[in-house]
Amino acid sequence: MSTKTEKIIAELKSLTLLEAAELVKEIEQTFDIDASLTSQTQAIVMPTETDNSNKNEVEEKTEFDIILEEVPAAKKIAILKVVRSITGLGLKEAKSLVESTPKIVKESTTKENSEEIKKQLEEAGAKVSIK
Repeated sequence: MSTKTEKIIAELKSLTLLEAAELVKEIEQTFDIDASLTSQTQAIVMPTETDNSNKNEVEEKTEFDIILEEVPAAKKIAILKVVRSITGLGLKEAKSLVESTPKIVKESTTKENSEEIKKQLEEAGAKVSIK
């Protein structure tokens, strides 16, 4: 520990309870934080320039949902077969899903898998979106 830190710690130890409360209040106002929200597992995080730059970055999405948007009546059977192969649903459940568009066909899948499923459904004649 540096001598500066040691001096600060020594000064803090000599404070009365009232002085310590005033110090906490001043630190909260100066650094725009709320010390009462912290717990044993949380630390007080002071805002820095790097914190602001991280807010501007957009995280790349890793999980996608495939949504069956529209099923033309003439292509219903072909789409139904593809939906059954993708989801593993029975005939009745798959038919219900196909008839109740827009409906999620597959949730939380990878980008590559979602693109492949979309391609299969579009080849069968469905309109599909990925979100």
